[in-house]
Amino acid sequence: MTIYNINRGVGKCVEFKGLKAQYILYAGGVLIADFLLFVILYICHVNSWICVALSFGSGITGISMLYRCSRKYGEYGWARKSAGKNTPKALCCRSYKLFINLKTNACHSY
Repeated sequence: MTIYNINRGVGKCVEFKGLKAQYILYAGGVLIADFLLFVILYICHVNSWICVALSFGSGITGISMLYRCSRKYGEYGWARKSAGKNTPKALCCRSYKLFINLKTNACHSY
């Protein structure tokens, strides 16, 4: 007899320790950049304790900013916010009253 497990999280977003969706990838990028910062400072003969302190501080700062953005914007919120900034001002309508007036004026013209 074969027993099949049902995956109950099919429609949910990917989450790892509080980071949602694309923020997991960004966290990986922060960690890689942090490692590269340490390597560059070490190659430039900076004191090793200073290298560790700067790398650790920048890593903690970057990851904490990602957690804050993950909580604030959610799964796709950060992408929506950045897309909203790129909307041309001529196409941007902040109110729905324009469309209500169009509908009522069109009905009264007949």
